[in-house]
Formats: sequence, structure tokens, C-alpha cells
Amino acid sequence: MESIFHERQEGSLCAQHCLNNLLQGEYFSPVELSSIAQQLDEEERMRMAEGGVSSEEYRTFLQQPSVNMDDSGFFSIQVISNALKVWGLELILFNSPEYQRLGIDPINEKSFICNYKEHWFTVRKLGKQWFNLNSLLMGPELISDTYLALFLAQLQQEGYSIFVVKGDLPDCEADQLLQMIRVQQVQRPKLIGEETAQSRDQRLPRSDVDQAIEVSHPFDGTGMLDEDEENFQRALALSRQEIDMEDEEADLRRAIQLSMQVVKVSSQTRYHRMLLSRHTPVRQTLFLQKICAGEDKHILKSKQQQLQQQDLTLNLHDKPTINSSTLEADPGGDMSEEDMLQAAMNMSLESARNHLSTEEKK
Repeated sequence: MESIFHERQEGSLCAQHCLNNLLQGEYFSPVELSSIAQQLDEEERMRMAEGGVSSEEYRTFLQQPSVNMDDSGFFSIQVISNALKVWGLELILFNSPEYQRLGIDPINEKSFICNYKEHWFTVRKLGKQWFNLNSLLMGPELISDTYLALFLAQLQQEGYSIFVVKGDLPDCEADQLLQMIRVQQVQRPKLIGEETAQSRDQRLPRSDVDQAIEVSHPFDGTGMLDEDEENFQRALALSRQEIDMEDEEADLRRAIQLSMQVVKVSSQTRYHRMLLSRHTPVRQTLFLQKICAGEDKHILKSKQQQLQQQDLTLNLHDKPTINSSTLEADPGGDMSEEDMLQAAMNMSLESARNHLSTEEKK
């Protein structure tokens, strides 16, 4: 079908495409069709002026836009009809009573022009076969003789106006070639929009990183679907929530571990304190000396580290001593953990000093 002339849609110039596809060549341009439209507008203005240029109808006509063309490229049926008159062609409404009385089989005609709202396209016989030359298609569509009447009836049901083209069309290469051969069409041509959508859908799948980059920096003219972007943002939010939950769980585990350590030390000191309260003053002294001698070294070590950090040094002459009479006055019930540890250290030092004094006397 390469020999068939087929203009594809550009803007709203479907009337131009319709005429050129009908005549099988670049016979009309937008400029030429605009000239025909302006000529029609002038003829209508002159008819309106016959009723008086000062009449209300005339002034209203001048203020209204043209009904034969607009800035988008649309042209009226009057423009198309006048353009075809140049080639000796005439348009007749297909479903008009005059034409229906003729009882002509559609396959015996040569071409049709179809219109719905502002769209025009041609159905023409080339050689011995019919083709739909709609400019919205990617190429000509073959129509069988048995399907032609059904195709036209379907267009009428959809609201199309169909015009029969009467007269001799100019010779063309495609018509001459298809008089000798018949063509077959394996696949119906797609609409221009369908071809674009299919090309987009056939793109290679991209990685998650590429998709994320496109969300952050979309290419001009493309962009991501609201749904894809929404799904991506939802996944990103869930990922951040999981990270936050992991951080919170880690902090919670560390807090529990630290709390268990504090409870362990506190429980041991409370246990020692309870034992002190149950002993006599002498036994309290021996118990505290026993702690200082080696048991619960981690408690004393922690206390010594605190004292070193505070730049405190133990001095026998400076530190106050806590003897058994002090313990008897306060048997441990109201002592804090720090007071107990300090008392244990001082009592151990006091015992050592007494022992040295005894050795010197001997």
C-alpha cells in the first residue's frame, strides 16, 4: 500500500487531509482553503448588506466570527464543497431522500466524505478495492465490498454525516496500480494515539533506582503516573517507618540492659544494707571490713573510679572516721549506698591504722 497517498493528522487540518487523501496528492494547503473561506465570508456579508448596512442583523453578522473557518484549522462543508468544484466534483448527502430514491449500491460509487463534528475523512475506491483514508489512522485501512455498507451504516449510527462524491476524480498512480492487482491487509492500522501508547508500553523495564531518579528528576514531556508516584512515596514512607522502629527497638534494648545493670548493683547494695541492719555494731564492722577485703570488688572499683575522677585522695588525717559507735547510732537503716561505701572504706582504714599502732607498741 505504499503507492496510496495518505496524509496523517496535523493539528486540526482534517479538512485539508480529507481533500488531499481523496484526490491522492497535495492539492490543497491551509492557505488555499483559507482563501476559499474568506471568499465565502465576503459573499455572505454582501447578501446581508442588501438588507441595509445599518440594520441590526447586519451589525450582528459583522460581530460574529466566521462560520467557514477558525484559527485551529477547521473548515466548513461549504469550503470543502467549493474546493471540490474546482475539479468538477459535487457532494450529495448520502441519506437524503433524493439520493435514496436512486437506489444506488454503495460499492458502485467511487468515494465518500464523512464528517462528525469537526472531523473529516475520506473513504475511496482505488482500483477494485475500498480503503478508509482517515488521517487519524497510521495508514490506509482495507474495507471489503461486503463490509462497506455495514461500515457506512455504523458511521451513521455514531452520528456521522456522509456525503457521496460525484464526478470524475483525477488520475492517480495508486488507482492505476490497484486496477491490475489486489492487495491483502494482515493487520488493521492503528490509530495514531494507539501507536504512541504501544510504543510507550513496550519500553524496557527499568530498575527501581531508575524509577526513583525519574520521580526526582522527570524528563521533559514524560513524567510518572500519579499512581506509580503514590506507590513509590508510600513504599518510601514505610521504609522510613521500619528504620525508625528499628532505631527505637535498639534504644529500648540498650535502656533495658542498662536498667538491669543498675538494678543488679542496687539490689546488691540493698542486700548488704539489710545484713548490716541485722548485725550488732561489732559484726557490722567485720562485715564492712569483709566487703573492703575483696567481696563485691566491682562496687568498690566503681566507687574508686568516681573518686579518682573527682581528684579526691584518701588521707588518714583528713578523712573523718566512722566507728562502731556511729554505726550503733545509725545501724544502717537510713544510710544511703554512698554513705555505706564511704563508711566501709573509712572503717577499713581505721582498722589498718589500729593494727599498725598495736604492732609498734609490741
